Amino acid sequence: MATIPPSHSARRTTWTDTQLLHALEEVVERELNRHLGVFKEWMPHEYVPWSRGRDFDGVLGGESWAPEQSPLTEVGKVAMVVNLLTEDNLPSYHHEIATLFGRDGAWGTWVHRWTAEEARHSMVMRDYLVASRAVDPAALERVRMTHMSAGFVSDNRHSPLHTVAYVAFQELATRISHRNTGRSSGDPVCDRLLARIATDENLHMVFYRNLLKAALELAPDQALRAVADVLSGFRMPGHGMPGFERAAVQIALGGVYNLRIHHDDVLQPVLRHLKVLEISGLGPEGLKAQQELGEFLGSLDAQATRFDERRTAILARREAAKG
Repeated sequence: MATIPPSHSARRTTWTDTQLLHALEEVVERELNRHLGVFKEWMPHEYVPWSRGRDFDGVLGGESWAPEQSPLTEVGKVAMVVNLLTEDNLPSYHHEIATLFGRDGAWGTWVHRWTAEEARHSMVMRDYLVASRAVDPAALERVRMTHMSAGFVSDNRHSPLHTVAYVAFQELATRISHRNTGRSSGDPVCDRLLARIATDENLHMVFYRNLLKAALELAPDQALRAVADVLSGFRMPGHGMPGFERAAVQIALGGVYNLRIHHDDVLQPVLRHLKVLEISGLGPEGLKAQQELGEFLGSLDAQATRFDERRTAILARREAAKG
């Protein structure tokens, strides 16, 4: 089974979803083997500060939660909850990708392996938050129930290529969000924990980025159209959670994740690595998508610059108010 067709005319073929999944399976198997070769086993329980834990009020008659017990900064608390609730919807994410990619062969093996690795993240983050009394556990559980009860439906169900394109960028966005949350948290234990999670997310990003690279070689016009569609409407998977808009503003102002970070640290590195704007030999649809991408990146950069200016002004006013 040849992954990359040898002729230029083959590159210009319009592929069905089934044909693409079949043609890319060799790449999936290769990337899965590479991933398993570099992945380092880690144990979630080793990253949780169990010695900080004590009984809560309720059936055990312990101490009720109070805000002053939290070791986290305000932006750290907000970002940790958003990141955790995002990870919580793993059952819906698994359903989405298993439906698109299938549960058989290399695709299915990867889907299940990815799910198993991702499950660690919500597990260890919740254990940390509860053991360290970082947030109100009752409020956290209620918002988890609300968020998971709503489920998640992907914006990128149009084709497997759209999903591959989305996760190639979204996994990096998640890595950056976790890493910056840790650095902003005010707690070295939290920082170390999220750095470990970010390592997983980076490996997942590399898997999907390499898969997207193969897709761009196999079906450049279709893959470029998918990338252009995904980036122009990009949303993080937690966008539907209660209070997300307000939390996103706090996270943006706190420097955890915002337009500038999205443009400079997520989109540009992946696009440069794949040399998306340098691909030649495209058909009309590919050329159109490539042009749209260039225009979109210019517009996003301008929006990020305006955001930076507003953020600087807001933070300056806050500092002045403290004085």
